[in-house]
Amino acid sequence: MTTSLDERAARGKLARANLRRSQHAGFEPGSARPDPVEVLRAQCTTRVPELVPIRYGRMLLSPFHFYRGAAAVMAADLGAAPHTGLTAQLCGDAHLLNFGLFASPERTLVFDANDFDETHPGPFEWDVKRLAASLAIAGRERGFSGRDRAAVVREAVSAYRLRMQHLAGLRVLDIWYAQDEAAGLRELAAHGGARLLRRADEVFAKARGKDHLQALAKLTHRVDGKLRIAPNPPLVVPLSDLLAESGPTEDGTDLTDQAPVVRALLDTYGQSLPSDRRELLGRFHVVDMARKVVGVGSVGTRCWIILLLGRDDDDPLLLQAKEAGESVLAPYTRPTAYDNQGQRVVAGQRLVQAASDIFLGWDRATGIDGRSRDFYVRQLYDWKGGAPTENIRPQGLHLLARACGSSLARAHARSGDPVAIAAYLGTVDTFDRALVDFAEAYADQNQRDYAALVEAARTGRVPTAEG
Repeated sequence: MTTSLDERAARGKLARANLRRSQHAGFEPGSARPDPVEVLRAQCTTRVPELVPIRYGRMLLSPFHFYRGAAAVMAADLGAAPHTGLTAQLCGDAHLLNFGLFASPERTLVFDANDFDETHPGPFEWDVKRLAASLAIAGRERGFSGRDRAAVVREAVSAYRLRMQHLAGLRVLDIWYAQDEAAGLRELAAHGGARLLRRADEVFAKARGKDHLQALAKLTHRVDGKLRIAPNPPLVVPLSDLLAESGPTEDGTDLTDQAPVVRALLDTYGQSLPSDRRELLGRFHVVDMARKVVGVGSVGTRCWIILLLGRDDDDPLLLQAKEAGESVLAPYTRPTAYDNQGQRVVAGQRLVQAASDIFLGWDRATGIDGRSRDFYVRQLYDWKGGAPTENIRPQGLHLLARACGSSLARAHARSGDPVAIAAYLGTVDTFDRALVDFAEAYADQNQRDYAALVEAARTGRVPTAEG
């Protein structure tokens, strides 16, 4: 039976009785809060052992780097707290650097969430809180005043609330077709003056230049006249080197003869694509494959880059096959319908993003160690860009915060109930102000957790390495 608009709005307002909007303010760790270092160590038990020290090394660079890798820590905190019960398909790790620019299939530069390792259905506010805290922590790292940080967080949360109100009044198909193009961001940047507009244009141009040809030039070299992925251990290790470490291989044979895992991966992954994309994939052939270290929180998971060629050496396709484990949100929410974690990631990404990579698919493959693991596959570079936050000014972070908050609302409206969420949030800024307070309180907690990891590294409790 169809629920009326009034009933949907009433459901959103009823959620206030269970959790008032002002109750989102602040953060107090409970007495049963797990040790954050132990949470991180538990994640590393299934990862590539020699890469784990790099993960810790990257997280130790700053509290913001720690936050990027500590999604599981925050998931435990959010999961232990009261929530609205108003669910959507979550990004799962909606910190500000997990939003960015990429190409739509129509070759338009769009802005959207772009990391879905942790995607999972859950209360909408978990994503908003993850974003809000990331902005406060980034502002601290840049030395912004408390007033500037509060304004940035409020900008993001207000943009989320106002966009959700707008979406609540749209038809279902209008919500589904909505997307955030770079042209719209450029218009916002223009209001900030010539400097901000010039900086935005530089980011857009850099994103358009980050494509397969750039990746080919950066990641490959020639061996006996043939294109191969250039080694840069331990960050990039060709499959041939890994196979050599695990045992002798036949000299002079084709890569796919040396490593059936590659052929199997591409064959079965292709079955997860629509028929036209399978036809397109079939026009390329594999020439090399390498393990690559990526991100901060993902370091140690098995991630492969696969070099394929089409017509000739100037017709490359670089795919990334990334191991998918259980979402960090899974212990605190209802289970999904997917027994393949790669499929969970792909389904979530397709549901959240307005435009997804044409090669996005999944597989379950047996690795060179003989163990079966789930993977999702996508293009390595198909235009890719983000704001360089290491030098960002308050005005620039304001623009980024608004873009992230607005984009997140659109993402949630595709799977959640925008009418109920908008009714819960309301037309006044009660929720906005509460999350400003939450973001600062959680930034304090993040600082304490970071200090705990620093101490664990100092005492040898966790191994560290640069990378």
